Amino acid sequence: MPARRPKPSAVPARSPRTSRPLAGRVAVVAGATRGAGRGIARALGEAGATVYCTGRSVRGRPSPYGRPETIDDTADLVTAAGGTGVAVRVDHTVEDEVRALFARVAGETGRLDVVVDSVAGEDPGLGGWTSVWDTDLAQGPGAIERALFSHVITAKHAAAAMKAARRGLIVEVSEGDMLFGGGNVLADLVKTGLKALAVHLSEELRTHRVAAVAVTPGFLRSESMLRHFGVTEDNWRDGAARDPNFLESETPLFLGRGVAALAADRRVLEQSGHVLSSWELGRVYGIVDEDGSPRDWGRHWQKQVVPSMSWLRSGLERHVAWLDALADRGRDQLGVAPRRADRSAQG
Repeated sequence: MPARRPKPSAVPARSPRTSRPLAGRVAVVAGATRGAGRGIARALGEAGATVYCTGRSVRGRPSPYGRPETIDDTADLVTAAGGTGVAVRVDHTVEDEVRALFARVAGETGRLDVVVDSVAGEDPGLGGWTSVWDTDLAQGPGAIERALFSHVITAKHAAAAMKAARRGLIVEVSEGDMLFGGGNVLADLVKTGLKALAVHLSEELRTHRVAAVAVTPGFLRSESMLRHFGVTEDNWRDGAARDPNFLESETPLFLGRGVAALAADRRVLEQSGHVLSSWELGRVYGIVDEDGSPRDWGRHWQKQVVPSMSWLRSGLERHVAWLDALADRGRDQLGVAPRRADRSAQG
C-alpha cells in the first residue's frame, strides 16, 4: 500500500472551470449515463479533457433500468462544460466490445490518460437492505457480472493500454470508504470487490507508473435519489422532510471534480491503491460542489450519523478491530512489532 494518504490542503475552495489542467488529455468513463459516472465525465470535461462516455443507454434505445438518461446527453454535457464529449455505446460485459472501444480510442487520439469505471453502480439487482437469508438471489449472477466482472474486463484493457504508455489513472467507483459497502450481501461483495480490484491493479501497475484507486461519493444526490425523494435539483432541500441527512448530500459533480483534480495531480502515483472519498478529495484540492459550496459527508457521518445509530457504531468498532488484527498480522510477517503491544492474540 502507498505511504502517503491525502492530507487537508490550505488551497482555497475553487472550481475546475477556472483552468483546464486536463487539456489535451483523453479519458474513458464507463457507465457515464447517469449518477457518479455522469458527474465525473462532466468534471473531466470542465478540466478540458476529451471524454469517451460509454454505456448501454443511447437516444432511441433507452435504459433497461427504465431511466431517461443517455450517454449522448452526457457527452453533450461534457462538451458544454468545456471538454470534448464522445458517446460510444458499449456493453462492458462483452469483452469484444470493450476491446473495440480501446482500439478506437487509440486510433482516434493516440493516447489514454484516465479510465473511470462506474458501470452498474445502481444496478437494481444490488438494491435493498436485507439480511442474507432474506436476499433474493435470482438476479445475483447477472448483477455481479454487470457490477463487478465487467469492471475486470474494462480494467484488463485499460491496463494494457496504459502500461504500454507508462502513464495513466484507473478509477473504480465504489461505495463507502471502509472495506464494506451496500445494504445486502450481494452489494457488499460487489462494492468490496471493486476496492480489492483497485488494490490489485495498483500493485501490478506500479512499476509501469500507472495509478489505480477506488473512490466513493458521500450521500450522492443522483437522478435516482432525487426521484426517490420526490424532488428535483431545484428543490432538493425539500427532501430533508423525509431525511434530514439529505441536506448534507452532494451532486455527482462534486465527486467528479475530485477525480479530475486527482487526475491532474503529478503525484497521483503516491495515492495508488487507496480508497478515496469525495470529501477527502474536496479537502485536499479545495473542491466545491455545483452551487459553489464545499461538501463534507465524512464529517457529518462522524459527528451525526454514527453517534445516532448504536448498531452502526458497534459494527464499525468490530470492523476496526478486524483491520487492526490484519495490520498486526502483516507487521508480524515483516518482523515489525505490533502497534499495540498489549493486543491479545488474534485468530
